[in-house]
Formats: sequence, structure tokens, C-alpha cells
Amino acid sequence: MKKYLILTLLFVMPICAYLFFATGVNQFKRLPIITEGVNDLPKGKDLLNKNPTLNGKITVLGFPGAHLYRDRGDAFNLNQKIYKRYLDFEDFQLVMVLPYGSEEAAQKVVDDLSPISDMSNWNYVFLKPEEIQEFYNSLGLVGKLDADLASANVYIIDKDRNLRGRKGNNKVGAYEYKEGYSTISAAELNNDMMDDVKVVLAEYRLALKKYKKLNSKEQ
Repeated sequence: MKKYLILTLLFVMPICAYLFFATGVNQFKRLPIITEGVNDLPKGKDLLNKNPTLNGKITVLGFPGAHLYRDRGDAFNLNQKIYKRYLDFEDFQLVMVLPYGSEEAAQKVVDDLSPISDMSNWNYVFLKPEEIQEFYNSLGLVGKLDADLASANVYIIDKDRNLRGRKGNNKVGAYEYKEGYSTISAAELNNDMMDDVKVVLAEYRLALKKYKKLNSKEQ
């Protein structure tokens, strides 16, 4: 009797595992789009001479403003909780948009963080104030920039230049709206934003797997 029970378990368990994971894929919940098709980054001076673009990249986007070095603790939080975790993903980047005149302060932040992190995918882009405001407006945000063209929030932009966040009922059934994530709060970055970046990365992984599977069948 014991022998038959073991054989039954060996036969049934793989089928149950397959059904479980297949159901998980089908029920995979994508991160909602808050604003579709935001503007690409305007062409300006950038610290790494890369001419960064939002196209084809999963971007963490921020507006630290002219007082970024004063608030460099926010950059440290972002570096530790988000940037370092996803730095090795080929299509991941972090872009900070600043007014001209902030170049020296931005370089000081990079210099401070470089001993603890590879900063090759962390870029600062410098624009005129009116260019920053126009670009920010294209995100369709409820929040506003302050007088120094700064926001404490950072934002997730997907490869198709869609702003992603939370919109709808959460796990406990309460309505939730989140368009950005506060760099002041290490807990919010560590919990909410980390989870949401994982979801966006998983979306593209899943899409790539489906594409490769379809391609192999056609061949």
C-alpha cells in the first residue's frame, strides 16, 4: 500500500506543480499604467555624455532640483534600496533631471556614492527650467514640482514610455493611487517601490519568454 501511495504522489505532484505555475502565469497582475506615452527626455547636457532616452529602458526617473546635495540622503536611500538591486539588469537605468547650474552638486553626489556603488547607469540630465517643467507636465502627475524644480518622489517609466504605479483596489480591497515613491522614506522604497519595479521587470521577462517560445515553434 505504501509503495502505491509513493508512486501516486510521484505522478500527481509534478502535475499539480505545473498547474500551479501555469495558473500563476495566466493570473500575473501587471502594474497599472498611470499615464500613457510620456514625452521622451529632452536633449540637454548630461553628466555621463550618454544622451539618455526613455525608449526601450525601464527607468527610475527623478527631479531632485537645485538643492540635491543638501538632500543627498535621499539619493543614498534610492541607491541602497532600488538602484543597487537592479543595476545589473541590462535595460534598467536611473535618470535625474536638474536645472543647469547643478552640475557641480550632481558630481559631488556621484563622487559620494561611487565608493559604494557602480554609478554607470545613474545619470543626471541638465535642462532649462521651462524644459524641465514641460517634461514634468507630460507625466500627468497630481503632484507638483516645488520652486527649486524638485520633487521628493521618483517614478517608474516602462520601455514604452508609460508611467507605471498603483491605481485600483489593493490586496485588502481598499482603493489605492500611487504615482511616485518618496525617496525620503527608505521603508516606502524598500517595500512599495521594490515590489513594483520587480513586477515591471517580470512583465518583460514573461513577454520575452513567450516570444522565444513562439519563435522556436515557428522554426
